[in-house]
Amino acid sequence: MVVAEQVTPAVAGHGEGPVWCPADQRLRWVDMLVGDVLALDPATGAVSRRHVAPVVAALRPRSGGGLVAAVERGFALLGDDSVELLPELWSDPSVRMNDGGCDPLGRFYCGSMAYDAAPGRAALHRLSPSGAVETVLTGLTVSNGLAWTRDGRTAWYVDSATHRMDAFAFDLATGELHDRRPVVAVPPDAGTPDGLCLDVEGGVWVALWDGGVVHRYAPDGSLTAVVELPVRRPTACAFGGPDHADLYVTTSRQGLPADDRSPAGALFRIRPEVPGFPEYTFAG
Repeated sequence: MVVAEQVTPAVAGHGEGPVWCPADQRLRWVDMLVGDVLALDPATGAVSRRHVAPVVAALRPRSGGGLVAAVERGFALLGDDSVELLPELWSDPSVRMNDGGCDPLGRFYCGSMAYDAAPGRAALHRLSPSGAVETVLTGLTVSNGLAWTRDGRTAWYVDSATHRMDAFAFDLATGELHDRRPVVAVPPDAGTPDGLCLDVEGGVWVALWDGGVVHRYAPDGSLTAVVELPVRRPTACAFGGPDHADLYVTTSRQGLPADDRSPAGALFRIRPEVPGFPEYTFAG
């Protein structure tokens, strides 16, 4: 049986967006609503914290060093001691960035949501290495997990309000997503699909908000693994470690009762039978 091991104390209010950074062998994630980037050194268990902006939603390594991040209303480039905020994409303070990832062509995507999760107010935005930004999808509600298969030809995506995981075909020549199709419908009483990642067999690991579990689905949508956590609100997962065999899971305390005594906000680690692979990086 695959079990979840708690690897940090409850260090985040709303932990999200884990990613393995091979350059320094650290797992990074965000404490989203206070705008901090956290980093775990698995060798020592030490956790460091860096403030970036009022909100930091998602991040990925840059191929030339540093990180690309999504902040409240746009993107930012992070160096060791620097934060370069790119122009805001919108001015409406009721909408923020939420989750994203990089495609095989080295572009960084992040989707948004209204703070009150109002239907249809979100979109998926794409930052190119040149700094150009395009809006890829509109009419979304809670744009969440996005990840590509190892061969780069399929992208898995979650708009949490649909309670589904969808797959897009990805054209490696044109760089466009097309032929969106629903693959997995998650029953509402099982939790809400949130952040996701993929393993080398094309299996999709997804955190279920309010479900207290991480599920693995085969490429055909069949459920193949359920891993329970001692918290209600897992948010996202990512493979890490030198061999990408550790599955890290972020969790949230957001909206929980003040008397909740669970380790919500901690980082957990799972060792599945099937490993992952390196995330695509931002080429800018």
